[in-house]
Amino acid sequence: MDSDYINLKEFINRNSDKKVVAIQGLGFVGAVMSLVCANALTEEYAVIGVDLPSEKSLKRINEFNDGLFPLVADDPKIEIFFQNSRSKGNFYATADPVAFEFADVVIVDVNLDVDKSNSEDLSLNNFNINLDNFRNAISTLGIFCKSNALIIVETTVPPGTCENVVKPILLEEFSKRNLDSKSLKIGHSYERVMPGPEYIDSIRNYPRVYSGIDENSATETEKFLKTIIDTSLCDLTRLNSTTASEMAKVLENSYRAANIAFAVEWSRFAEEAGVNLWEIVDAIRVRKTHSNLMFPNIGVGGYCLTKDPLLASWARKNFFDQSEDLFMSVDSVSINDQMPMFAYKRLRSVFGDLKDKRIAFFGVSYRGDVGDTRFTPVRGLYELVSLDSKETIIHDPFVDFWEELDLQVFDSAERIFEFNPEILIFSTAHSIYKQENFVDKILNLKPLSIFDSVGLFNECQIQNLSTRHRISIIGRGDIS
Repeated sequence: MDSDYINLKEFINRNSDKKVVAIQGLGFVGAVMSLVCANALTEEYAVIGVDLPSEKSLKRINEFNDGLFPLVADDPKIEIFFQNSRSKGNFYATADPVAFEFADVVIVDVNLDVDKSNSEDLSLNNFNINLDNFRNAISTLGIFCKSNALIIVETTVPPGTCENVVKPILLEEFSKRNLDSKSLKIGHSYERVMPGPEYIDSIRNYPRVYSGIDENSATETEKFLKTIIDTSLCDLTRLNSTTASEMAKVLENSYRAANIAFAVEWSRFAEEAGVNLWEIVDAIRVRKTHSNLMFPNIGVGGYCLTKDPLLASWARKNFFDQSEDLFMSVDSVSINDQMPMFAYKRLRSVFGDLKDKRIAFFGVSYRGDVGDTRFTPVRGLYELVSLDSKETIIHDPFVDFWEELDLQVFDSAERIFEFNPEILIFSTAHSIYKQENFVDKILNLKPLSIFDSVGLFNECQIQNLSTRHRISIIGRGDIS
């Protein structure tokens, strides 16, 4: 850590003419937020990414400092922004919390997980939110940060967290250091980061909601956001309290999770009734009031929609002394969590027993064109199928190793086809799978079964594939 501190001091000295922005947490949000801040629109910042000294985080930190951006996504702006920050020498990654001593602005991007012990019965308190790691992260800021630093919480948190957790912890640590509590500035501005082709733009060119624990905090948050967000393309919306902006984030994601769960439920009905839910949804979407009705799919994945409705329900009971869950929001998570099981049952009902079958999965990421396997719905389906099948093999152009399952993932389609699979399961909507040359390769295979769990193929491709292979698609009871 001593050599790290020396390098940190050298970085600060080289950038002594710049304000310092520290990003606490270098995951899928913090890593890209670091690049956006290092390429700010109206200000030249020195940006320090700070993460924990775990083996995984240290590997990521070393990759950053060695000139390798550690996350995979199909957005060319990432490499452009990263190389630009390296040429300017205004970004440095470290595990040393002393970095917060230099920060004028700190952006909190630490993970806040939900433990779901029973996804089929979430409404009966079978989930838990442990704030210990988050509290420790905020305590670290209180121990090291300057008294006049602006601290912006970007992590998605239960509504009421800034007032009930962040502020008390910082006031306590300030008191220990005999710092003026009146100088404390806390803002909240939630991210809408979308890993994929528009990774950078989902931060820089997308509307922002923000707030502060007081008027000064909100105003300072606004001033900072205007230096990194292109307000000529999108709006900044100030809400009256941090609790309001915290609620806005989880309500936003709860709405989408419920919308997806709604489609999940109806996809099963459509399969039972022998109709095509895709064309039904298309017919309904012509109404402007229904234009965001979701299509069928394998269910929700990723870090947000799988947990955010639960944050809201937890906050209602723990911060606001209510006894009941937000039942509709909680139930939507439960329905989505069960979708891999529904997909598995559909797979077996159409194609029969999977025993002694060689099965290939195409895609393990939770969404198309990203390398993000966190809480991917593919995991549940894969685990069920692999218990039945003779052998499975996995392809994904953005993932070479499935960390959560300790599995090798291949990026060569030819390697998968050489495996001579009897069933192809398309489980992530990567663009490459939709390309005509890829579909042609499938057409040239000997007759097999295809299970499309994400609505990957268009009608023409479905018709062509059906001339040689047997195909089933989630939400389509009219074909099998």
